[in-house]
Amino acid sequence: MNTTKFKPILLVILMLLAGISVSAYDFASDGLHYNILSEKDRTVEVTHLTSSQDYGYVSGNIEIPRKVLYNKKTYTVTSIGEGAFRGCSGLTSVTIPNSVTSIGEGAFRRCYGLTSMTIPNSVTSIGEGAFEGCYGLTSVTIPNSVTSIGEGAFEGCSGLTSVTIPNSVPSIGEGAFEGCSGLTSVTIPNSVPSIGEGAFEGCSGLTSVTVPNSVTSIEFSAFEDCSGLTSVTIPNSVTSIGEYAFRGCSGLTSVTIGNSVASITPGIFYGCTKLGHINVNPENINLSSIDGVVYNNDASTLLCCPNGKTAVTVPNSVTSIGSGAFWDCSGLTSVTIGNSVTSIGSGAFWDCSSLGTIYVQSQVPVECAPSFPDDVIKNAILYVPTGTLAAYEKVDPWRNFWNIEEMDFGGFEETAADDREPQISIDNGIIRIRNSEGNPFVEVFDISGKNVFRGKDTTVSGLANGIYIVKVGANVVKVRL
Repeated sequence: MNTTKFKPILLVILMLLAGISVSAYDFASDGLHYNILSEKDRTVEVTHLTSSQDYGYVSGNIEIPRKVLYNKKTYTVTSIGEGAFRGCSGLTSVTIPNSVTSIGEGAFRRCYGLTSMTIPNSVTSIGEGAFEGCYGLTSVTIPNSVTSIGEGAFEGCSGLTSVTIPNSVPSIGEGAFEGCSGLTSVTIPNSVPSIGEGAFEGCSGLTSVTVPNSVTSIEFSAFEDCSGLTSVTIPNSVTSIGEYAFRGCSGLTSVTIGNSVASITPGIFYGCTKLGHINVNPENINLSSIDGVVYNNDASTLLCCPNGKTAVTVPNSVTSIGSGAFWDCSGLTSVTIGNSVTSIGSGAFWDCSSLGTIYVQSQVPVECAPSFPDDVIKNAILYVPTGTLAAYEKVDPWRNFWNIEEMDFGGFEETAADDREPQISIDNGIIRIRNSEGNPFVEVFDISGKNVFRGKDTTVSGLANGIYIVKVGANVVKVRL
């Protein structure tokens, strides 16, 4: 058997076993290394030094030439190849010629010392993880020539403060800017139809984001852990929002949803502890919102309660509470379940550890999958309609509560009032004052006599469920929330 032809392969294997680096380039010139892409077109790419993982062979400021000479032949540099400068932590700046059309996968990965990058107008694609982990990078210019930004292209670039994505980019890839914690603003062009999975995940410095009308989908975890975001407006073009899209956005206080979103799940806003209102465009044919809580279009099913709510009254139009509807509402202290509710889905009250009072107004025990925390079962007071205590004590999960009391849910009662304005009414847990002669002075007292509101607002909201005395001018009314 002739083994001569196998000797080069065996030599390479022996060199690898001995820890000797194997050349991964065709030729070197002025400290850089190149692979020939096309002998016919005379094109080359910049490549790495060896096949090992330690590529830190260049440092300082470098300029990639437009043309190089090898064996008396001139080649044009058209690409920065995969991993070309990977791990070159001493690299501080790079000048890229206009001949380069692509920046390959991981080309500058973990080049920690790189502080700025100007990408020429010749470049059309930025590969997956091209600048991943370049935490020293503070600014980058992406030209209009770029039509593709790969997954994780700028992942972990925590020093970046702002990014403008050109109109030429058709989509923002998965994790493209994940972990860019220094990013305070981002401009998303009207060319983008979707914001990819985890695209801006962990961008904790991002304080605002404008989603353009071209976007139809916001994918899974797209803005997860963007704790600096305070408000988000989702345009009418968006039809779907992925699970956990805004999870962990702890600074978020309000969200406005356009008229095309077809469905919503509580997990989208998991961990948004300050979110008090989710407002739905009235023209949406699938969803609606009442007092910042999201329902289906005819308000027969409660779908999602924002985590920042402390008290919620479920209106009598509602017949079912969806699975996980109050999931992670850790600040919720009181909930009133209207008399039309017949079913409560699984996990509806997971993590609602602060619930102190639960008012269930249905004469027939509501079908409910067990989901109340143990501390709530032991310490909360469950109020049920007068005459139904025995029935509730026979069925799960209601019979597990240690404190169950009967209550008359007859509404509110006037204790002293005249027939003149202002008029006082209750609407979904909100005290409303109507007065044609201007805003009157309003005082609200709890049942112990403590003043809980003073002012000239025509609505008083955010009060826990219970009995209150409302005094407006000559009118004094006792109300039940």
